[in-house]
Amino acid sequence: MTTSRAEQPGAPYDIAVLGAGPAGLSAAVAAAAQGSRTVLIDSGPRPGGQYWRHRDGDDGALHHGWSQFRRLQRESAAHHLLDHRFGHSIWHVERTEEGFTTHTTCDDVPRALRSRTVIVATGAYDRQLPFPGWTIPGVFTAGAVQALLKGQGVLAGKRIAVAGTGPFLLPVAAGLTEAGATVVGVFEAGLPTAFGRHPLATLRNLPKLAEGAGYLSTLLKHRVPYRTRSTVIAAHGTETVTGATVARLDDQWRVVPGSAREIDCDTVAVGYGFTPQTEIPLQLGCEMARDADGSLVPRVDSRQRATADGVYVAGETCGVGGAQLSLIEGELAGLHASYATNGCSVDRRRLTRLLRRRAAQRSFAAAMHQAYPVPDGWQTWLDEDTTVCRCEEVTAGTVRRAVDDLGASDPRAVKLYARPGMGLCQGRVCGYATACLVAGAHGRQPTADDLRGMAARPVAQPLTLGALAAGDDDNSL
Repeated sequence: MTTSRAEQPGAPYDIAVLGAGPAGLSAAVAAAAQGSRTVLIDSGPRPGGQYWRHRDGDDGALHHGWSQFRRLQRESAAHHLLDHRFGHSIWHVERTEEGFTTHTTCDDVPRALRSRTVIVATGAYDRQLPFPGWTIPGVFTAGAVQALLKGQGVLAGKRIAVAGTGPFLLPVAAGLTEAGATVVGVFEAGLPTAFGRHPLATLRNLPKLAEGAGYLSTLLKHRVPYRTRSTVIAAHGTETVTGATVARLDDQWRVVPGSAREIDCDTVAVGYGFTPQTEIPLQLGCEMARDADGSLVPRVDSRQRATADGVYVAGETCGVGGAQLSLIEGELAGLHASYATNGCSVDRRRLTRLLRRRAAQRSFAAAMHQAYPVPDGWQTWLDEDTTVCRCEEVTAGTVRRAVDDLGASDPRAVKLYARPGMGLCQGRVCGYATACLVAGAHGRQPTADDLRGMAARPVAQPLTLGALAAGDDDNSL
């Protein structure tokens, strides 16, 4: 879908917003309202991102904050200074004399969109930890199961085990249950009561507690077991999942001896937090850091500016903190980017209000990361034959031997020696796990450099050689 109300052929946009989820939508609407010619680019067929993924005619029953989305959607569609480029997959962003060129493909046809400034709001995807059997058909990420339900109205299975850590497990399980699936259990590896150590952050975000309580009420109504300090440590089956092994964990996520038991299920949905999509900030030379949850993120200042000139970052891309934080960061990025690009005035009272709300949301995000850590003990679930890199079929034993026998000192070296991260996904699935395994073998935590070694990609999304060779036209339709 393409509109061209703001486009002047051959002229760059003031601002290109990359990603149309909560942060991107909020940023684009704010920037256009300030008078900046803005283009909103997303690979999906419609706005909403992963959080508000939906079908045509969706009534929002499966979505939280649907009224916010509908308001932003209306404002986005109505603004004469805002163009939409849906179905455009962004594979590279380069700096030019005039600003930036965002390279995309649409229906395998290369496109180029020029802008003076970019706001990166590409979001995040499910963080995965390997375990025996995780490559069996029927094992999904928690986000994939939810995407199937929201985007296509399809249940991933009939008897589903939901496992991992973090509050995201609750809406996934509640949505599946309400849609008619039998959720055999929610197996939370962490201990949510750890939020009690952060009373101020919790009190500043009472609506989040109410949201979580609503999901728990749904699980209780349907008699779905909710088990803490436990998770799925193995899936069973050949052509499809026939069951899983769950076990209790200690505070370092080592299996409590004698606690393992098998459960009957045909689907396993696992999620251990999220991995920010950092390909574009890395392409643009932004300084990176290791966030509180162990993720690699670009550094941003109070205005959502990255360290690279003309680059702003908002939402999960600069740290996982939920949709409300993404909306606030997106609005701030849109306002400040518009001011920096065009000198548009900004209401100071509005900024003060947004900064106050961002601080509250970030305090909750920090408490969440501390309440739901991912200790190194998960590595003890793996045997030597457990696949770590699905694309290249690299096992945990192979990764460890690259360290022990070949002397690899960092994930980049292991990637070169043993090929994890060299396949189709380019390390998106196995990068975090590989970095953790290598760092663990050296008796340390993964650093930002470790994570960067598995995350830097000159091509952010797959494209055909034909599209690459064809070149593209500036601001082409």
